[in-house]
Amino acid sequence: RQQLSNVRPWITVCLFPVVLAMLLLGSFAHPVAALALTTGVGFGTILGIYGLRLTKFEQTRSGLFYTPDARLGVTLVLLLLGRIAYRTAQLSFSAIPVSAPQSDLVRSPLTLFIFGTLTGYYVTYAIGLLRWRWSVRLNNLSAASERPNA
Repeated sequence: RQQLSNVRPWITVCLFPVVLAMLLLGSFAHPVAALALTTGVGFGTILGIYGLRLTKFEQTRSGLFYTPDARLGVTLVLLLLGRIAYRTAQLSFSAIPVSAPQSDLVRSPLTLFIFGTLTGYYVTYAIGLLRWRWSVRLNNLSAASERPNA
C-alpha cells in the first residue's frame, strides 16, 4: 500500500517521455530500432492499463492510497536490468573496441523494445493515478456542494 504522492506521478509523466523522445531521435537512423521502441511503448501502455485495473484504490482520512500489482512493475524493471547486464557482458567479452558499445546498446531493438515497454507502462500508470486523484477531488467537491449548509 502506497500513499499517492503529489509529485512522483508528475515526475514520471514529464521525465520518461523526454528520455523516450531522446532515444527515439537517436534511433531514427535505424528504422528497426525506432519501430521496436514505439512498439514497446504501445505494449507498455496496454500493460499500464491492465496494471491500473489490478490496482486497489483507497480514499481515507489520512490521504489517498493505492496498492499496485507489484509483479508487473518489478518484472519490467528486472527485464530491463537483465537485458542491460546481458548486453554489457556480451560487449565486454567481444572483440569490438570499447568506444562502440555505448551507441550499440542504444541501437539494440530488443533493448529499446524493453525500455519502451517500461516507459509506456510507467507513464500510463502515472496518468491513471493522476486521473484517479482528479476524480476523487471532483467527487469530493460535488459531495460538498450537495450538503446543506448548517
